[in-house]
Amino acid sequence: MHIRDWPESERPREKLLARGSGALSDAELVALFLGSGTRGRDAVATARELLAAHGPLRTLLERTPAALADLHGIGPARACTLAAALEIGQRVLAADLERGVALHDPASAGRYFTQRLRGLQHEVFAAMFLDTRHRVIAFEELFRGTLDGAEVHPREVARRALAHNAAALIVGHNHPSGNPEPSAADRAVTTRLKQALALVDVRLLDHFVVGDGPPVSMAARGWM
Repeated sequence: MHIRDWPESERPREKLLARGSGALSDAELVALFLGSGTRGRDAVATARELLAAHGPLRTLLERTPAALADLHGIGPARACTLAAALEIGQRVLAADLERGVALHDPASAGRYFTQRLRGLQHEVFAAMFLDTRHRVIAFEELFRGTLDGAEVHPREVARRALAHNAAALIVGHNHPSGNPEPSAADRAVTTRLKQALALVDVRLLDHFVVGDGPPVSMAARGWM
């Protein structure tokens, strides 16, 4: 049965218009980008096959456009459409944290760290530099490591803070394993960073650990 023969309330496009994009399954969202399916399968069935073979959704969409183009049922044109949609989402998220924008919602910083770091296959430690009014000055990846660790040097973090004339910092790193629970080493380096930055009158506001699901805020845990 073709999608146009489905009950109107079950068609992905009509469902999205009536109930919002959150009402759609992963397969239905992918199907809207595909537009049509492969031989003998509608777009939703094709999307389900793609997710079953190459998913889940995050794993599928973290592929490069060239890798997506090689998958049966996608091809170059659809791969470009998917990559463009993902880039639009990233730019919308980044727009909330552009240079000079005040950070009123700390959770938005966590979402930004997640967007920048979650898909990486090695550990990366990054910092968001803020002025006295908590406006974003810059975001930098400071240290890169291996699958299970990155060496963090508080002295270098303090040096970069002074170079940006920052009054405050939010830092974050990813756990490629997917488990966002902070380790004892994560808590220890947070304490060392806070102490080192205090010596140059820079406040450490939070440390996010990024994995699968929402990032863990050390400030929210009371560890700052």
